Amino acid sequence: MTADNPPADAAPGPTEWGRPRVGVGPWEEEHPGQPRPEDPKYDPELLDDGDRRNVVDAYRYWTREAIVADIDARRHPLHVAIENFENDSNIGTVVRTANAFAAAAVHIVGRRRWNRRGAMVTDRYQHLHHHDTVDEVVAWARDQGLAVIAVDNVPGSVPLETAELPRECLLLFGQEGPGVTDTARRAADMTVSIAQFGSTRSINAGVAAGIVMHAWIRTHAHLEDAW
Repeated sequence: MTADNPPADAAPGPTEWGRPRVGVGPWEEEHPGQPRPEDPKYDPELLDDGDRRNVVDAYRYWTREAIVADIDARRHPLHVAIENFENDSNIGTVVRTANAFAAAAVHIVGRRRWNRRGAMVTDRYQHLHHHDTVDEVVAWARDQGLAVIAVDNVPGSVPLETAELPRECLLLFGQEGPGVTDTARRAADMTVSIAQFGSTRSINAGVAAGIVMHAWIRTHAHLEDAW
């Protein structure tokens, strides 16, 4: 049994949608009469026991290393950073969404510890980096030639709906509640905001990250590469 694969005899625990765990059984049961794959990208234990991980069907039975290598070959030049000075529970959601969009990396600024529950194990396939301060992650971005785009609904921000997000950039998100710090806003090349029409003062940080990442995808990604 691999580290990220539940045991074959585990109870069919619910997923986030309340349905039984999905996945595939042992190779011989799923593909009767077909030869067992010998390519090294396949995990022998997963072939024996089945694969119930949270991965797309194209990656069934692959080793974790093979999956990461395949994503690495087509990752987008999009980096995502989130401030974590109060152990924000939204970080797991941000990591999961960044993985879905094949972001180059997620950068966690502040505390090293974060709640991984929302990541749904996708952190095992997503590159993660830690920076102690906002100044540190901004300096890193400058060295990499990345534009720094802060995301916050503050006076002077550019509406995301009309902004032109650079292809090679670092999207910088604040934590739930206070938003990005003054240091982050001053360091950013541009601050963008998401149009809102209701009564709430702000959108959940994890949701906001997904909206802005998808705006980048709509502009820069090649949709023929999507699953």
